[in-house]
Amino acid sequence: MSQKPPSAYVVGVVLVVVSAVTFSTAGLFTKGVEAGSWEVIFWRALFGAVFTTLWIMNRGTLRQDFAGMGYSGVAIGVIGALGTAAFITSFKFTTIANVSLIYAISPLIAALLAWVFIREKVSATTMAGCLGALAGVAIIVSGSLGQVSLTGDLLALWMAIVMATIMVLYRKYPDTPGAGPAVLASVLLLPFAVFFGEPFKVDQTEIWILAAFGMLFAIASVTLAEGAKRVPSGQTALLSILETPLAPIFAFFLLAEVPNTPTLIGGAVVLVAVLVSLRTKP
Repeated sequence: MSQKPPSAYVVGVVLVVVSAVTFSTAGLFTKGVEAGSWEVIFWRALFGAVFTTLWIMNRGTLRQDFAGMGYSGVAIGVIGALGTAAFITSFKFTTIANVSLIYAISPLIAALLAWVFIREKVSATTMAGCLGALAGVAIIVSGSLGQVSLTGDLLALWMAIVMATIMVLYRKYPDTPGAGPAVLASVLLLPFAVFFGEPFKVDQTEIWILAAFGMLFAIASVTLAEGAKRVPSGQTALLSILETPLAPIFAFFLLAEVPNTPTLIGGAVVLVAVLVSLRTKP
């Protein structure tokens, strides 16, 4: 008997899970090389832009993804570049656990921003979840006060705000393509990375590692976009949360990073707040 092909829903779930697992390796690549932040940003941006553009060309949507970006797509590209620079740099200052847990509050910040700027309704439970998540982040950051890791925590928080802003822009302008602005964000970072860093002095072995980083980022972006088309948005968000616990687990086993007590407590508060909010319909 011939087996039935997997349903679109099952394929979508697999794609979103693959995306979450892939995204969770960002800290490993960044902290696993000797290259500085700007060097990592350059090579990751270059290869990410190349691989994503090749995917767009293969899909036959070059004009739609680039020429069809409009002002909203350009804005998302610029904002995304600012966030990516902070995100990559944050790993050099603080632990992977801190970055991933702080970044996890992005959907809740997006809910607040959408409520303020585009009058999108927010339930009482979601609002409570937002406050709980912010309290969790405050606990995490308290463990870094007076230390260099505070810089990394604040950069991660900036990235969370940037991602939330991008989410709101996509809600406001839903016809904005996803791949084009992502490539634009990467391209915009290249001249700054050359000016502030020395990407061409990076060891060749590390360049290959960062090339893999760029390729995996492109894969993560593509699989998330394709998976989200097949899975309800609420479930997509829940599956994407897999990235949050996986990142510190990988960091523990591969880099021997052990989260401190405030991170564990604050992280638990963040995860509970996010999960409760995502499971509640506004």
